[in-house]
Amino acid sequence: MDISANPGPLKDIVLYDQEKHVSSAVWGGQERGALRCHEHTSKLGEWKLKPKQIELVERAGFGYLRRIPAISLDNPLISALVERWRRETNTFHFTTGEMTVTLEDIALLLGLGIDGKPVIGVTYTTCSAVCERYLGELPESNYASGGMVKLSWLKDKFSDCKEDASFQRVEYCTRAYLLYLVGSTIFSTTTGNKVPVMYLPLFEDFDDAGTYAWGAAALAFLYRALGNASVKSQSTICGCLTLLQCWSYYHLNVGRPKLNREPIHDHFPFVLRWKGKQSGPTANRDVVFYRKALDALKPCEVEWLPYENMDGRYIPDHIRNSLQLGRSKTMLISFDKAERHLPDRCLKQFALFQGIPEDVQKWVRKSRGVDGGVDLSVKMESELSEWEMRWENIVPDDVLGVDEADYMRWYLGITRKIVGRPISLSSEFQRTITNVRDILELAENFQTHDLDLERGNMISRIMNLAQDCLRDQAGVTVTTESQQQIELGKRMRGKERVRRKGMGKRRKGIDPMEDYGGSEDESQFGPVVEVGEMHLPLTHTNSVYDGTHLYDPVTKVDDMELCDTIPQLPETQDINKIDGSLLDDADKSFEDSKLHEEIDTTNVMSGEEPTESMAELPEGYDVKKEDKESKVEHYDAAKEIISDVSGEENANREEEDGTEMGESVADSSSLERRGANTMVA
Repeated sequence: MDISANPGPLKDIVLYDQEKHVSSAVWGGQERGALRCHEHTSKLGEWKLKPKQIELVERAGFGYLRRIPAISLDNPLISALVERWRRETNTFHFTTGEMTVTLEDIALLLGLGIDGKPVIGVTYTTCSAVCERYLGELPESNYASGGMVKLSWLKDKFSDCKEDASFQRVEYCTRAYLLYLVGSTIFSTTTGNKVPVMYLPLFEDFDDAGTYAWGAAALAFLYRALGNASVKSQSTICGCLTLLQCWSYYHLNVGRPKLNREPIHDHFPFVLRWKGKQSGPTANRDVVFYRKALDALKPCEVEWLPYENMDGRYIPDHIRNSLQLGRSKTMLISFDKAERHLPDRCLKQFALFQGIPEDVQKWVRKSRGVDGGVDLSVKMESELSEWEMRWENIVPDDVLGVDEADYMRWYLGITRKIVGRPISLSSEFQRTITNVRDILELAENFQTHDLDLERGNMISRIMNLAQDCLRDQAGVTVTTESQQQIELGKRMRGKERVRRKGMGKRRKGIDPMEDYGGSEDESQFGPVVEVGEMHLPLTHTNSVYDGTHLYDPVTKVDDMELCDTIPQLPETQDINKIDGSLLDDADKSFEDSKLHEEIDTTNVMSGEEPTESMAELPEGYDVKKEDKESKVEHYDAAKEIISDVSGEENANREEEDGTEMGESVADSSSLERRGANTMVA
């Protein structure tokens, strides 16, 4: 199937939240631009740690994270990666398969522990008590908000610990630094400059703090931030974005700067390889640039095993011994956030063959925030139990009979293959407008005189739809619906209605009754006969006009023969739609005063004999130029017929048939005799 018509997923068995995903908005032409990336590492270097503090930081498990400097973030690259992130699987969906940031990645890139106790505890709704206990000071009201404190307050109060400070003061300053460190890096929030104080109790004992799985908590926090940012209504992202960007540098040759080859940067953690000034072209690299690069990602541009050539001598033992947890199907926990770690969906990152993974159980991410003083571990028993089983849920490496070709066929059916349109939406729009213009032109030039009314209405409907699409486009004249109905009525009159000949409906003001002051129930063209919902104006001459010939009223015509003679007319409701055009045409007064002098309208209304002047039709009546010649011919024919009718014969016929034109047609018995299909035009 053409991906430009359907980029996927073809089956929603995995990506069931596609409609909420940002890729749906991008495909529909709704660009949100680069995300606002919240990571507050720029002022970390302003902290002046004393040797005693550094020792405490290392004992707490953050010795390597402390060494990572601020790295300039590439917001467009991060935004393009978010467009590929799927919170249904906690993986990136690339053209080459699924990939993700694993526990192995966070251990090697940041040097954080990935094995140990889950990072969970008590939440707080106020800062005063917990800050006074673990920091020795209370923040002013303008520096605190609920259970969060401003980073600027921590830096102002605790960034410069005195050399002669007491050990308790050193601990206070060190805890403040650790809170600032995690609040500006791995647990950065979208608030911009605040950090929750709920982490402080975990730093009470620095040795105990080193037994927590801070790396697993940081990954849970990043997963949640990526999932939230992938929703099309979001415009910000938080979490450890330095980790995300450097992971991309290692695994994807997209937006990657030149690697710093200085020997000192080969040291652990591996994110230091991207330390310092990065070189490489960066001009015009916006979200669209990176999106196109990821949409066209080739297998040769993917590094599945980027760390295999790294010098492992610098990896500390406690990190190396826990790397196997990178293949653990488990639950990652960070206080109220619990996210699934699914390495079975990206086994190539562990040098294993990728088969079709197991179905992902749908789960709803619920906010577990509760009132202050309540331990969240009580609310997350099932998630904690799954984390406790992390070593028992390692994906095996002895998978046999795996056919990666089968996997790719399956994967292409369940994934979103591309995010951006191959052809821009504006180009597609212009192409669509051009096609609609062509359709409108074809409909307007379509010959409808041989069509029945139903098909004629279909052509009119096509014109309506096309004109609605082009209503705001330049160079298109859009008529109103009433104008369209009038035009349709004019086109459909050919065989079905009147030929515009002789005494036709389009004669302007030739009706001798135009000045007749009839009642409100009668049109200015004569009495109105109601047939169902139709109102048909009657002519006041003594001739019956069927649209083709003029019949002498003395000629006796069988009712059925008359019905067969008159062409089939549109149904009542259809005539009601278009009879306005007939009335509009006949409503125009005749401008030639000679006609009013020769036609005695009073005699006609009273039923008296038509005068001889009625046979003398004017030669200069007002008609449209294109109809003038045909009108003259039919007027000549009308002269001959009317001149043959004498006053005496008219009187005899009135007595014999009782069908004087202008009065007797109004008689209901005559209509019943003619039948429901007989219409007087």
